Amino acid sequence: MTADQTPTVYLDHAATTPMTDVAVEALTARLREVGNASSLHASGRRVRRIVEESRETIAQAVNCRPGEIVFTSGGTEADNLATKGLFWSRRETDPRRTRVLSTAVEHHAVLDPLEWLEEHEDADVELLPVDSEGRLDVAALRASVERDPASVALITVMWANNEVGTLQPVHEVVAIAAEHGIPVHTDAVQAIGAVPVDFAASGVDALSISGHKVGGPQGVGALVVRRELELTALMHGGGQERDVRSGTLDVPAIAGFAAAVELAVKQQADHAARLTALRDRLIDAVRRAVPDVVLNGAPVDRLPGNVHLSFPGCEGDSLLMLLDARGIECSTGSACSAGVPQPSHVLLALGRDAEEARSSLRFSFGHTSTEADVEAVAAAIAPCVERARAARA
Repeated sequence: MTADQTPTVYLDHAATTPMTDVAVEALTARLREVGNASSLHASGRRVRRIVEESRETIAQAVNCRPGEIVFTSGGTEADNLATKGLFWSRRETDPRRTRVLSTAVEHHAVLDPLEWLEEHEDADVELLPVDSEGRLDVAALRASVERDPASVALITVMWANNEVGTLQPVHEVVAIAAEHGIPVHTDAVQAIGAVPVDFAASGVDALSISGHKVGGPQGVGALVVRRELELTALMHGGGQERDVRSGTLDVPAIAGFAAAVELAVKQQADHAARLTALRDRLIDAVRRAVPDVVLNGAPVDRLPGNVHLSFPGCEGDSLLMLLDARGIECSTGSACSAGVPQPSHVLLALGRDAEEARSSLRFSFGHTSTEADVEAVAAAIAPCVERARAARA
């Protein structure tokens, strides 16, 4: 509820989604457990069992071996471990491997580590173009790889875009990389539980997931990485998690994470069908209310719960706050630097200009979303857009 007791319409599930009951129960049941999972005594062995059972649960859900799961603090750490760890290990094996291929629409949890590698480790980062719907130009990827395959350390391409919801051609990326023995990492944080994600079948070598995107707790995630793939550690200490991610394991969070992943994958098909229906109703309702609205991202091959819209003549930030005043919570794709809104790098990569990019909002559905949420947006969007446009006049 907001301060004036107006019910909140929460449509920012892509940022974080409420914990599911099973995840809350799994987490709280372990909060009073005593023991460090690295200790050899009975208490340590008891909590270690919880960790390993959780590992097995997640492995079954994403179709990987339990030993391929490296627990992290979330998707950002998993992305950093994959990009930096793979780059360092591959370059150490062959100093020619300095190129990293990615896309211009990746999450900053990938883009920023790549920028850091470029500035501090002399990596040659190539951000490949996407089409107007945000889909990787596969021909450009192939051309880049074949120009000098021996110099490519890794390829990292997200499974699904967090802003516009477009699904990427991961299988095509893997096929190109496999011809030259190049490892592929994918950020699947937005995809798990929303679309089918099968680690073994996908052919990728590393895959990032996060707890709070699937109804689990914040502050926990995992990098699923093939056992045979060498990975240089980011953190050093006790040698936990295959000696690539030292640190005392958060047993309650891991238990909640596993419960959430298991439920999300089990319910994925039904969940996706329900969210797709809500998504399409919202798009239709907004188009009726604001005829010149623009849908961003792929119209079909997109996340079921993602609606990303541009409202010509509006500042996205202003429109967001007007909706927020009515108890409707969504997000913009823009970032704020020194108090100045910056256009979304994703929309710029799609060919939008800066003004179009700043006029956009993302509505994202989740397991608590209802038809009443759609109706609330449908009723509020036209007057809010009118006010936002008037403010710019």
